Amino acid sequence: MTLRCGLLGETLGHSYSPRIHAYLGDYDYRLYEVPKDKVEDFILHGDWDGLNVTIPYKKVAASLCDELSDIARSLGSVNTIVKRDGKLYGYNTDYHGFRSMVLETGIDISGKKALVLGTGGTGVTVRKVLSEMGAEVIPISRNGENNYDNIEKHSDAALVVNATPVGMYPKNGASPLDLRKIPACECVLDVIYNPMRTALILQAESLGLKYKSGLHMLIAQAKYSSEHFQNTKISDDSVTVIESSLTKELENIILIGMPGSGKSVVAQALGQRLGRTVIETDAEIVKSAGMTIPEIFAKSGEVEFRRLETAEMQASGKLSEKIISTGGGVVTREENYNLLHQNGIIIWLERDTRKLPTDGRPISQKSDLSELYKKRKPMYEKFADIRISNDGTVGETVDKIIKEIGGMTAK
Repeated sequence: MTLRCGLLGETLGHSYSPRIHAYLGDYDYRLYEVPKDKVEDFILHGDWDGLNVTIPYKKVAASLCDELSDIARSLGSVNTIVKRDGKLYGYNTDYHGFRSMVLETGIDISGKKALVLGTGGTGVTVRKVLSEMGAEVIPISRNGENNYDNIEKHSDAALVVNATPVGMYPKNGASPLDLRKIPACECVLDVIYNPMRTALILQAESLGLKYKSGLHMLIAQAKYSSEHFQNTKISDDSVTVIESSLTKELENIILIGMPGSGKSVVAQALGQRLGRTVIETDAEIVKSAGMTIPEIFAKSGEVEFRRLETAEMQASGKLSEKIISTGGGVVTREENYNLLHQNGIIIWLERDTRKLPTDGRPISQKSDLSELYKKRKPMYEKFADIRISNDGTVGETVDKIIKEIGGMTAK
């Protein structure tokens, strides 16, 4: 008989859990949205064999279980329940998921100071893990003894962990902390997994620090949950394999390059090959402005167009699993980098400037394209993760992109 498993919560929205568990075992995995007044009945009498539990039901789940693991008991919180022999057994695999996240960075936290942002349930789990790994753990809250206004007194901290929802989709771009206030910081961990790179993680990356986003923790805790569901052992290596595969599935593919370098045509071909939706950012700007790009330039000038362009980057950059074709000048505003990079891999399409068309392109029409390329080249280099020549056929370019990003296949 197929195991009946799933994720229990009040409001789940879009969840990656079914996709993750599809990698981990051959069982049915569903999303169970249950209101608060019915959650106790669902846990006690629902038609399921194994459950993951998310906020706000982790504490009530713990209170309803017949048996708790030592970790779940110490935390007073359960995120995994298994029905076995007429009893409910509760576990906390978030603990193991976060511990895996720390180990993955390779940082030795023993004897070092760790700042944990947030004092909710996740923060409690994070603090327990770090304490047991030998860290000096300092919880940071908005109004407590150690808060964001006096955080500089802990400038010697080696690790910063965000256990708050600040920066989580759809409120992308917010950060709970300026890492420059913690000059001794070696590593940053963020339990948020959507976006894949929060503003905090993007700053850590820019400062050259070690970092890890929450997708690893999500997958690792699911692996431990699945072991309980199936009463079997799953290789720890599976976490790395699933993280790599899921990142490729979720990450946007973003095309940048000179006006006329073939981004739109390549994007459409790539979208067809991979079964992904294509977003043409210039077309979206035209739609929102109600006029063509030459008309925007003629009426309001380049500054207004760039403002509209950044607004579109804010909207499209939040999404996942898309092909995003950008305008040639998107690299001229530094803030666009984080907006695109938060959920995407950025590919620079290069083409011989002698092959670049100028029709309908205000900047190209009034510029020497060789000089424009010379000016923008360092900007493209700064944005790009990968450089691909588009001087051949569209099919050849698509093949090169797929090869470079790791053999991605259609969904």
